Amino acid sequence: SCFFLLLYLLGCDCAVCCRRENEPPLIKGWIPFLGKALEFRKDSLKFLLEQKRKHGDIFTVRMAGKYMTFVLDPLLYPHIIKHSQQLDFREFLQNTTPRTFGYPPVHSKMFSGLKEQIAYSFTLLQGNNLTLLTERMLDNLMLVFRQDHLGHSGWRSGSIYQFCLSMMFEATLLTMYGHPAAATRHGGVSALRDDFLKFDSKFHLLVQQVPIWLFWGMKAVRKNLINYFMPDHISRWTDMSEFIRMRMEMFEDHENLRDVDKAAHHFAMLWAALTNSVPATFWAMYYLLSHPEALQVVRQEIQEVFQISDVECDCFLINNGLTTSSESAIKESFRLSSVTMSLRVVQEDFNLRLGESRSIAVREGDIIIMYPQIMYFDPEIYEEPKKFRFDRYVHNGAEKTDFYKDNQKLKHYLMPFGLGSSLCPGRFFAMSQIKQFLCLMLLYFDLQLEDGQSHFEPRKAGLGFKLHSADIRFRYRLCTSRQNRH
Repeated sequence: SCFFLLLYLLGCDCAVCCRRENEPPLIKGWIPFLGKALEFRKDSLKFLLEQKRKHGDIFTVRMAGKYMTFVLDPLLYPHIIKHSQQLDFREFLQNTTPRTFGYPPVHSKMFSGLKEQIAYSFTLLQGNNLTLLTERMLDNLMLVFRQDHLGHSGWRSGSIYQFCLSMMFEATLLTMYGHPAAATRHGGVSALRDDFLKFDSKFHLLVQQVPIWLFWGMKAVRKNLINYFMPDHISRWTDMSEFIRMRMEMFEDHENLRDVDKAAHHFAMLWAALTNSVPATFWAMYYLLSHPEALQVVRQEIQEVFQISDVECDCFLINNGLTTSSESAIKESFRLSSVTMSLRVVQEDFNLRLGESRSIAVREGDIIIMYPQIMYFDPEIYEEPKKFRFDRYVHNGAEKTDFYKDNQKLKHYLMPFGLGSSLCPGRFFAMSQIKQFLCLMLLYFDLQLEDGQSHFEPRKAGLGFKLHSADIRFRYRLCTSRQNRH
């Protein structure tokens, strides 16, 4: 299979790895080179819990010729973050994303200063620029919403994920890149979206440097996605976000950057804006629909916010006026569906200090992994961790932030967007996307899951927010109070 070939292509570790003093226990596995990769891929949570019972909170696993040290105690995360010089996340990105998306490495001497310019561009996803971006996102969601979904009064059926994807994909495209000069919406979005899904389904393998040509038709899929954003094409679009406009101007300053390279960067940015926000929205919506009590409370609170303000739908109210229960329900869906790993590449052999009385020896080239899903399902931290409790992050009407492990308050108890140097720069925009979509759905529609569907859970292994192998059917109709307005 492609996974076995991936393990081979990542390079064989032929040397005998003798453990040094103070190194964590090593779990090799009985399959040469492959190690425990297959077990981890099948069910990462189950595998790590088994190793934790045997070896404690810190251990090293050989997978695909790589040595990965898992740190499962969330109380130790702050100590790992402090070693930013010796534990680097950027190296991982620099070595994987160019090949995955098809553009040359930005840290190459050919593109002097480009890496720093790209890093600076993300400041436009904060402050006043973020406010403008979120306002545009709501406008574009409403545009797609009205034209595609508000012209019907009876019950309609659909798939939750496809519904979320169709709306958020086009609205995000319009928000970031603008629209054609002579139209309010882009042509060819359906084909673009289909290619996006095909690419996204193989991303977890491509980012591990499996050659793209091993997947039949995938090179053509990526080419289609890149070609959609060629400079001579998008330069004719209007109402582009300041974030993308700045990146376009920045790329133009580098003569060695080909047009196809610039387009690949733009495609990568669209992928980054959607790959986790759409699945996260899917799970938030699913958990609300599958828990009617939670749905009723959150809907009522959202309706009260807008009734008091006497407005139809307002970006400021969505981003700043939602109640703690609504925010808590979203966070709880994050907790149950996120399988994000926060990793660092060891830059040199050294003793990693993990507090006053604890340290471990790590080697250059090894990978340190913080795996918060272990924390999310720890009953000591989260009571009844497998249950969806929409008000889990609420205490006495305010946000609850005190969660404990070994009688110590956790600094990091929920980290769906990464941690430290791997913290997603677009996390505020992503959170706004999710809130806006859910607010529109609960303000405008009566919603129900279709009968006869079994309980769904996120897949057990992967990156970011993952989906079940089957979509979930639901019914929706325009609320009676809205039918007379539209």
